[in-house]
Amino acid sequence: MRRALTAKEKIDRTAYALFTRHGIRAVGVDTIVARSGVGKMTLYRHYPSKDALALAFLDRRLVEFSRGWQSSVEARGLPPREALLAVFDVLEEWYHSPGYTGCPVVKAVLESRSGDPVHAGALRYFSSVRGFLRKLAAQAGVRDPDALAAQWHLLIWGSIIGARAQDRDAARRAKQLAAAILTRQARPARRRHRSPR
Repeated sequence: MRRALTAKEKIDRTAYALFTRHGIRAVGVDTIVARSGVGKMTLYRHYPSKDALALAFLDRRLVEFSRGWQSSVEARGLPPREALLAVFDVLEEWYHSPGYTGCPVVKAVLESRSGDPVHAGALRYFSSVRGFLRKLAAQAGVRDPDALAAQWHLLIWGSIIGARAQDRDAARRAKQLAAAILTRQARPARRRHRSPR
């Protein structure tokens, strides 16, 4: 016999599904209350504001989704350089999954003001993603792991939006650009030769 969900679990599950599909800004507290079957006062007892609920969503999204695709990359057991490129193979699977609607964290950054709690929470999420990419880059022995992680993150953002705009090959295109960046990073820095006097 399955255990009944607590009120907080109902709120969390409902908010996660709605925020993921529609974005944080588009979903009001009243909608979450109606869909979860939990009273508004009960919701506010667990989450005193919508911002608090949104931050809990971002934390859960990091654990359940972001760390999930990172684990999928690591589970392939590839050398670090190949794992960096495999990031886009894993993302391509997401883009082709039923009901793909883009990234709710990207939406949160675009829809929130700089410095507000949701904006700050989304930036922390992205910092965690870059940390994973930086780790792979360092393991791959590239010259500047921080720069490569930032480049990878830009390519990820672009492919997320491209896939949302019905570009079925967004991840593949991003992977081609990533491979070119990786090849350039792998080259030893050129030495400047002084001309003989």
